[in-house]
Parts: sequence; C-alpha cells; structure tokens
Amino acid sequence: MRSGVKVAVIGGVFAVVVGGVGYGAYNVLDGLGDSGVGGGTDTKATSSEVKTGPVTKDEIADTSKKFLAAWAKGDSLVASELTNNKGDAEPALAGYSESAHVTKAVITPGPATGSKVPYTVRATVSYKGATKSWSYASELTVVRGLTTGKALVDWLPSVIHPDLGRGESLETGESKTASIEAVDRSGKVLTKDKYPSLGGILDELRKKYGQKAGGTIGVETWINSANADGADKTLLTLVKGKPGRVPTTLDANVQAAAESAVKKYEKSSVVAVEPSSGAIRAIANNRADGFDAARLAKVAPGSTMKIVTAAMIIQNGLGSANSPVACPSTVPWEGVTFHNLDDFSMTDGPTLKRAFARSCNTAFIKPILPLGGAKRDTALGNEASQYFGIGRDWQTGIPTWDGEVPPSQGAETAASFIGQGKIQMNPLNMASITATAVNGRFLQPYIVPQSLDNRTFAKASPLPGGVSAQLKEMLHYTATSGEGTATAAMANVGENKGGKTGSAEIDGHATSDSWFTGFSNDLAAAALVQSGGHGGTAAGPVVAEVLRAGP
Repeated sequence: MRSGVKVAVIGGVFAVVVGGVGYGAYNVLDGLGDSGVGGGTDTKATSSEVKTGPVTKDEIADTSKKFLAAWAKGDSLVASELTNNKGDAEPALAGYSESAHVTKAVITPGPATGSKVPYTVRATVSYKGATKSWSYASELTVVRGLTTGKALVDWLPSVIHPDLGRGESLETGESKTASIEAVDRSGKVLTKDKYPSLGGILDELRKKYGQKAGGTIGVETWINSANADGADKTLLTLVKGKPGRVPTTLDANVQAAAESAVKKYEKSSVVAVEPSSGAIRAIANNRADGFDAARLAKVAPGSTMKIVTAAMIIQNGLGSANSPVACPSTVPWEGVTFHNLDDFSMTDGPTLKRAFARSCNTAFIKPILPLGGAKRDTALGNEASQYFGIGRDWQTGIPTWDGEVPPSQGAETAASFIGQGKIQMNPLNMASITATAVNGRFLQPYIVPQSLDNRTFAKASPLPGGVSAQLKEMLHYTATSGEGTATAAMANVGENKGGKTGSAEIDGHATSDSWFTGFSNDLAAAALVQSGGHGGTAAGPVVAEVLRAGP
C-alpha cells in the first residue's frame, strides 16, 4: 500500500481512503500494486509478440477491475494508463475531485455484457460547506489496443458520467446563471423530471433569461458545454437559488401528451404550434443520443412538403384543389424517372386534391414542367420563403433550425417537389407550414413572449386569396376520405381536422423516415420518426395523440 492509504469496508464493499476522499468498488484491490497495473496506454509494445483478436472474458474483468480501482484511489495517472487515450483521460479523471468536488464515492461494477461493464456510482459532492448525495449509472467498454495488443478501457467522457460528451467537463460551484421557474401558458411549473424532453430547453431559457427574470444563483454540479454558445447542463443542485419566473407558450397538457406519444418509437420527435398565434404548445423527443431533432434536425420531409408544392402549383396557375391532374405510375424529368409508391397510378380522372390524399408523386411533378427551367429551379424555394417563412431567421427564444429549400437543378428540382433532394426540415418547420396553410398567414413560432427581450420576429407575405382554403380542403380530405393516407391515423381526432403523410428516403438507410403533419381546430402538429417507415404508421399516431390533447 502507498503511504497514507488505508483499506476500509463500507457495507461489504472495499473502499480506498486517500486524503479523506473515499472511493470504492468490490474486490478492486486484488492484484493492484504499486509496481504496475497490468494494462497500459496504447503505445507501441516492447514485446515482439502483440496480442490480436477480441478481448477475452478474463481480460475484460481484469482491466475493468484495475481501472475502477485506480479511479477509486483517485489515481488519475494510473487509471489513464489503463485507457487507450491517456492524454484525454487523465485530466478528466483528475477533474472528478478537483473540479467536480466529489469528496466520497462508491463505484460498484455489475456483470459484464460482452466487452461492456456497467457500474453504479454513489457519490458525495461538497463545496464551501454545501454537501449533497449524487447517484448515477454508467459503463465502460474494454477493447484491444491497436499497437500494444493490451486490453484497455475505450476512453470516452461518458465513462465518468453518461451525459458527458467530447470537449465537455464536470464542474461544481456557484452557478453561472440565475435559477428560473419556467411556467406554461396557464402558470403551471415545467420541470425536467415531469417533462424530460424540456431539459435542454429549460437550460437554454435559464442561460438566456435567468438574469432578466430576477433569479439568484445557487451551488450546483453541471456539465460545461463544449459549444461556447451552448447551455450548461445542471446535474445536481446543492443549494437552490431563488428562481426567476419565465413564462412560456407551452401547454402542460399538450406537452404531457407529446412526451407520452414519442415514447412509443425510437428517434421520435414532435412539435405542436397554434396556427392563430404561432405559439409553440409542445416540443418533445425520444432519442438515446439526446439530440433535439424536433427543432434542430436537418432532414428531408418527404411528401409532407407537398403542402408547399400544392400552394406553388395553385399560385402559378398550374392547377387547383379540384382541377384534374394526371397520376401515372412514373414520370420522366431530364433523364430521371420518378415513381409512385409501388408504382401505383390513378386512371379515373383524379383531381389535385385526390392525388394529394393518395400522395401521388407524379401528380406533383408533372404539372410543373411547363414553368420553364430557371423558374422551376427556384419556384419552390421562393414559395417556402415568401409565404411560409422558411429560412427567415426565426427568433423563437431558443436556438432552432428554420428550414431550407435551396435552388436546385435537373432531377434534384423534381425531387424537391416531393420533399427530397436538398430540402432540409424538422418537425417545428413542418408544424409551422401546416399552421400557415390553416391560418392563411405565416406567424413565426415562438416559445417565450416577444416582450421578454423585444426580439424581432420573422415575417412573410400572406397566402393569396383562396389558397389557404384549398390547402385546408386538401388536408381535410386526406384525413377523412376513404382513399386518404392520413385517414387511419386521424380517425380518433375531432371533426375539424386535416393531415398529410410523408416517407423520406435517406441514403444508406434501409427504411425511410416516417413523417406526418396535421391539424385539429387551433392546433397544428408535425412528427418525425427516423427509420420509421410509412408516415401514417409511425409518425401519424404521434401527431394524433398530441392533437387529441389540444383544443
């Protein structure tokens, strides 16, 4: 044993006490001496024989045990040498006590699953007389070093804490920003515990509006964001600051429905917007990576984009909701053939409304051919920006991606009319597009009142007379008629409703992204289930559940 180190038993778990700081893990002391740790940073081996192949069960057990023991001792140097990235691991492990101010901890490994070893951490954090217990679970993976052949811990910041990402660090101290109490439209308090999808949003609102709301700072443990403009994530509150009240446009009931709906699918996101005001009523995600795709994703929206294409067709005199269209199984465009799903066709004299309801791709490509090259390439982007506010720097109160419909050429132009090509959208954008179609005018989405900081809202021109009515008619027919692709998903939503399905093909993905957007009364919602397949199957039920919670 090193000088000043003694062994104690805490509840049957061995613990190492170093300078008054306790760490622990069961049986971690066996075989760990001062002379070596049996691992090594992934540098060139001195032996001429380097092991290859998958790590063995014994190597996984031995390496994880020794790594956790070194971490338990507070020996960041030794622990880092048991990883494949000593340079990053050592300061991160040292910061666990130095910056995060963890003064006691018991680390308890669980049974390995393959090369992964889970463990729980029961810690105590202390800062200037404030003390708080802290528990969480994480895991490590043992891999074979590329050059040494030794079994090493694959270093990731998440080894220390599951929410810790690259370029991020743990810190405990007086909070950087004042505390807030965010409330919904009716004054109900919104918390991360009750509405998990709002975690990042609440952190962003705190960073931006905490001081303005009159709150005071507390003592916390947080993750320093890797992005200079990003919001730090609070993990533990040791001393609460006095919260300042921040009003939001969210509706607790609609938000609860959104939280429930997205849990049914992986990589699922949904947003609800009020057409008459632009107020965001709900925003929710269910993703293992924590990415807020609902407002930040940049992916093709598939056939939900036909709402904008339909408006463009009507405004350019190329058709109307009840005018006849051709819906062949395929249509050529500058050497590329575009298909309908399963090459279906409509040969009974369909109208644009019926083609919209069936999601006929060819009917939304063929009529635009007469526009002429230059105008064809920019018509959809102009429509999206000028009338639907896409890409106009929305000032919602939190960071958002506001959509993009860039100019295109050749077959990419035709692809854009059915929501493919270069178009990038997220559920917030599509919910706003539907809200604009219903309202007849773009009202920029927002989540906190404009009066909080007098920010400038994006503007767009109102849809010309009659266009909104035709779009609503088409959406309603798609959600109520026997041939509408949105009818099944919207069956249990009220009478004043409409919807549109979408399936977006993504390069390298075997299954398309599932999209759905719809409205009911004064609420519009859009959902994305990545790799979810048909829009009505996955994203449709998500939207329907949210709409049922609205007015």
